Amino acid sequence: MKTYLLPSLKITVILLVILAGLYPLAIAAVGKLTPGGGDGVTVSLHGKVVGYANVGQKFTKDEYFWSRPSAVDYHADGSGGSNKGPSNPDYLKDVEGRIQNFLKHNPGVTRAQIPAELVTASGSGLDPDLSPAGAKVQAARVAKARNLSTDKVLALVDEHTEQPLLGLFGPAKVNVLKLNIALDSMGK
Repeated sequence: MKTYLLPSLKITVILLVILAGLYPLAIAAVGKLTPGGGDGVTVSLHGKVVGYANVGQKFTKDEYFWSRPSAVDYHADGSGGSNKGPSNPDYLKDVEGRIQNFLKHNPGVTRAQIPAELVTASGSGLDPDLSPAGAKVQAARVAKARNLSTDKVLALVDEHTEQPLLGLFGPAKVNVLKLNIALDSMGK
C-alpha cells in the first residue's frame, strides 16, 4: 500500500497545482486580452453603463425593440434553456401566448410574418441579438410609439446590423440593446 500512496499524493499535488492554479491563471490572462478585459463589453448611455453587449435584456415597452424571449427571465447568473421539447404542451402554450402578445402589440403583422426567434427562447436564455428580420418586423410599432417615420426606424435597424465575419461566418445580426440605445439617443 505504501508503494502506491506516495506516488498518488505526488500526482494529486501536481495536478492540483496545474489544474487549480496555473490553468485558471492562464485563462484569466487570455481573458484580459479580449474586448472588455475579461469583464464583459459594457454599453453606456450618457456616460452610465446600462448593460452588457453580449447579455440579452428584457424590453417590453412598445417604444423599444423587444429582445428574444428568455427561459431564465434574462438572469445572467442562471443562464439556460427551458429544456422543453417542441411537442411539450406547456412549451406550445408559452409560444402561443408570445405569438398572441406580439400580434396584439404589432397590428398589421400577420402570424406568418413573425420570425421564430421572437417567440422561442434561445438555448442560453440570454441571446442579445436578433436577425434583421426580427428587428424589422417591429419597426412599425416602434416608429408609431416614438412618433417617427417607419423608414427612419428601418434605416436605424440597417445601420445597426452587423454583417457576418468576413461575409461568411455567422448570420447578420442586430444587437437589441445597442439599437434601443440608438433610439433613445435620437429622442422620442
